[in-house]
Amino acid sequence: MGSGHYFWAILYFASLCSASLANNAKINFREKEKKVLDQILGAGKYDARIRPSGINGTANKPTNVEVNMFLRSISKIDDYKMEYSVQLTFREQWTDERLKFDDIQGRLKYLTLTEANRVWMPDLFFSNEKEGHFHNIIMPNVYIRIFPNGSVLYSIRISLTLACPMNLKLYPLDRQICSLRMASYGWTTNDLVFLWKEGDPVQVVKNLHLPRFTLEKFLTDYCNSKTNTGEYSCLKVDLLFKREFSYYLIQIYIPCCMLVIVSWVSFWLDQGAVPARVSLGVTTLLTMATQTSGINASLPPVSYTKAIDVWTGVCLTFVFGALLEFALVNYASRSDRAADMHKENMKKKRRDLEQASLDAASDLLDTDSNATFAMKPLVRHPGDPLALEKRLQCEVHMQAPKRPNCCKTWLSKFPTRQCSRSKRIDVISRITFPLVFALFNLVYWSTYLFREEEDETF
Repeated sequence: MGSGHYFWAILYFASLCSASLANNAKINFREKEKKVLDQILGAGKYDARIRPSGINGTANKPTNVEVNMFLRSISKIDDYKMEYSVQLTFREQWTDERLKFDDIQGRLKYLTLTEANRVWMPDLFFSNEKEGHFHNIIMPNVYIRIFPNGSVLYSIRISLTLACPMNLKLYPLDRQICSLRMASYGWTTNDLVFLWKEGDPVQVVKNLHLPRFTLEKFLTDYCNSKTNTGEYSCLKVDLLFKREFSYYLIQIYIPCCMLVIVSWVSFWLDQGAVPARVSLGVTTLLTMATQTSGINASLPPVSYTKAIDVWTGVCLTFVFGALLEFALVNYASRSDRAADMHKENMKKKRRDLEQASLDAASDLLDTDSNATFAMKPLVRHPGDPLALEKRLQCEVHMQAPKRPNCCKTWLSKFPTRQCSRSKRIDVISRITFPLVFALFNLVYWSTYLFREEEDETF
């Protein structure tokens, strides 16, 4: 066997020895870790029922617990139930002097536990929680890390459904503030105080997506509460959500505008087309009512008036007004026909009377032509001086200067003989309804968009 073979054999033997020593070191290290756990958490050595001491080990000071969290997702914001669902990683950190241990010259950075009942835990609860659950797939998403200086880090992933009282006066041009409140259930501020971790206590996932809202900003604050049993420490996170208006513009505002405009088509139909105008008015009214009921079904029954109620109410009024306009036009049309028939009858009677008077006058002239006195005619002839005087006064009155009026000038294009009152009502409605609706839009959008900025209380 050559020297080369001896060299490779020695190298192989050395590698086996080093691997064995490394395994033994790992085994010894794990054994030391187990011994450390037994030393600090062994039977009769640690009581999880007793809270840790305060700062610098003072027993009469409260235990400070630092809190921070990571918002993983916000799944929904329910306007009807006034609640929202959130999934977060929740962390608490405090110092327990009883859990100090030797870090084996920096080799043992921390100890990891998965059983929360092995150490003392703060009795924190979410005060505005409706529902909540832990995550156990594949293993429970929770851990506890104990550091050499006695610091304890508790981390868990939870999903919560939280109450969010909403003010819907500006809906759907509103902003909502939803809070996440955390408080101590049994320990008062004399024993336990919750603090936000310095730096960045609340973190939000970057690709957070909500279908109808946008998370504009958030703010951390304190909300300590006093009751008959004492004062309790409390933390809160205020989340400011802005409602996305584009969805409501497409689904509500534009369809309502289209229904109102369609109801104005009846103004351009002939007043005699009764079936067409009635069908158009009733159809648009029912469609607008259905749209309004669908909107209200997705919102809670509140006692105040919302911005969407003003919009749908005015649009419904315009559609109903178009239907009433046709009723007025139909009544005016029937009145015009009755008036025309009455005028024709009166003209006929006047002609008959004039003819009878002329016949009587001619008979009198024939029978008494030699009379010495002048007969006063029953009907004045065009050459009569009195008739000429009256005609001159009428012409002077017609030629008197009048103050110009744009509305009367425009309406003069439709004189009474050529255009009936029903037609005048339609012509006026063609201009009045769009102008009033445009004025309403101007007032509505300027009012609520301005109030949106004023009522921002975040």
